[in-house]
Amino acid sequence: MTAYTLELVSCFALERQCLALSLDWSTRKTEWASDQPLKIISSDSKGQLHLLEVNEAGPRLQDVASWHAHHFEAWIAAFNYWQTEIVYSGGDDGLLKGWDTRTPSTSVFTSDRHSMGVCSIQSSPHRENILATGSYDEHILLWDTRNMKQPFADMPTQGGVWRLKWHPFHHHLLLAACMHGGFRIFNCQKAIDEKQEACTVSVSHTLSNSLVYGADWSWLYFGNLSQTHQSYHLGSSPCNNSGARAAHLCSMKAVYQSPAPSLHHLAEDGEEDHSKLRTLLQPLTEDMVKSGTRLHTAGAKFCDRDLYLEAVNSDADLLATCSFYDHVLHLWKWENS
Repeated sequence: MTAYTLELVSCFALERQCLALSLDWSTRKTEWASDQPLKIISSDSKGQLHLLEVNEAGPRLQDVASWHAHHFEAWIAAFNYWQTEIVYSGGDDGLLKGWDTRTPSTSVFTSDRHSMGVCSIQSSPHRENILATGSYDEHILLWDTRNMKQPFADMPTQGGVWRLKWHPFHHHLLLAACMHGGFRIFNCQKAIDEKQEACTVSVSHTLSNSLVYGADWSWLYFGNLSQTHQSYHLGSSPCNNSGARAAHLCSMKAVYQSPAPSLHHLAEDGEEDHSKLRTLLQPLTEDMVKSGTRLHTAGAKFCDRDLYLEAVNSDADLLATCSFYDHVLHLWKWENS
């Protein structure tokens, strides 16, 4: 088994008694230019935003700009992945704000459409001009970034929305961590394509005695690798047609959860179960990159997500959730058709 080590190469220190609350990378769009600067936007407990740039030659973090954005905690900061000079922030003051990092002293817009603290924001990596925001007010709003006066969709969640994550391959699926409301997967296809409030809940799962604060999709996938290679067309990108097949709930089950003495284990914490899980997962390897993706030239548009090949056609997804009170990290397998 390959051994990996972590090495601290650079750090950025905040003020005393100040907590870093969120960060986002500028390179999460499905396709991005290799000559784009690598940037991080972060928010802190004193309401500030910090724009950092990674000097890859070092590598080291360079402080580009810091500014005061919210009167209370700035819970979340996120890039517009399609125009990375633009960032968004949400605070405990209930405000959603947009900023042009070239002139960060004044916000581009301020919205009080959420009625409580704004704690989750994510730009769609698949569709330009699509932004999702979530709040303690137990609503997810979908926005067209060309018109931030009103959202085009409003989805109740029955829980404060602490995290939002768009699916890696299906542009219309949105995963939400909804605190006491558990987690939900929303199908936003009609809302995005027709700009109407037609989002449906594909999955809703509540965990007893817990608050779900974190949720994310896995970039690993279930599937037959040889079939994947046969159906993949050189030079095409699964990212571009990821919304072609809507996903419907077939089954949802926990395949592993981290040890918690007071809870029933859905999967035994043994080597046999770990081996089965490793067998089912298809990690991306260097050979897959060489055989399944087009060659990249310097400065050209490319798609790191091309490395997933035909993962878009997989019949199962992995996602993970973490919860408060019960101290459990859950790994879920979602089978869809």
